[in-house]
Amino acid sequence: MGTQGREASRTAAGVAVLRAMHQLYDGSPKILSDPITPLLLDEGLLQRVQANREWQQDSRTTALRSHVVLRSRYAEDCLREATYRGVRQYVILGSGFDTFAYRQPAWAAPLRIFEVDHPASQRAKLERLRSSNIPTPPNLEFISADFESRSLGDALALGSLDFRSPVFFSCLGVLVYLPQTSVSEIFQMVASFPAPSEIVFTFSQGDRSFEDNPGRPSLADEVAALGEPWRSYHDPAALCRELSEAGFSRVSLLSPEEAKDLYYRERTDGLPPPRRSSIGRAIV
Repeated sequence: MGTQGREASRTAAGVAVLRAMHQLYDGSPKILSDPITPLLLDEGLLQRVQANREWQQDSRTTALRSHVVLRSRYAEDCLREATYRGVRQYVILGSGFDTFAYRQPAWAAPLRIFEVDHPASQRAKLERLRSSNIPTPPNLEFISADFESRSLGDALALGSLDFRSPVFFSCLGVLVYLPQTSVSEIFQMVASFPAPSEIVFTFSQGDRSFEDNPGRPSLADEVAALGEPWRSYHDPAALCRELSEAGFSRVSLLSPEEAKDLYYRERTDGLPPPRRSSIGRAIV
């Protein structure tokens, strides 16, 4: 997640490219229907992506694209369930170029949405929103935070979040960039909110789930070369124990079998389901 004074996250921009590729190249039904993300990309970048057929069809790119849209779809499906239980606050940790607030379905109308990210990444997103003439919805609030220099609770206290009411948190593509102490602090902070607060998050087991070529540099190596190294890995069983000990009453990991059954059964375009569990859900 970087330090004070850093530039906007390059991996966040890369995630936006992958989400746009899903809209442009993958078949229907879309795992994630997101017409906003292509509008946030620089036109020159989008043209280069469209011209690079080899990159579009690369096995790692395809697997990573599948993971990126799956994690957002799953989080949003869980969020919808949470609204049925009365949750009215949604905090997106490390929001990057997340677009949920700008394509809200009708069921999200009662929500108060908070996008939390590093100031540099948040500025980059706001610039793209302005240049694309995408308005800020009235139920959205931005909170600037560096998760390593300030506690998450202190950062959230700068906004209008109601700490006495339940909150749904999403934390996608974030924890792997944080030291374990910061990861544990996030889990403990979420667990301190009243039931039925919840967090949906991604984690890495330290495997090569996106790789088909053992001789190729790993994804972790490639993002480290961009200045954003992976710093935490989790064994699934140990992770579930940590969450239970933090105070969550219900902990689950999305299995490859469940993901395939929920989101990939009708696919004919070869978009691959996940090989390992990398998405978790914990409810207070």
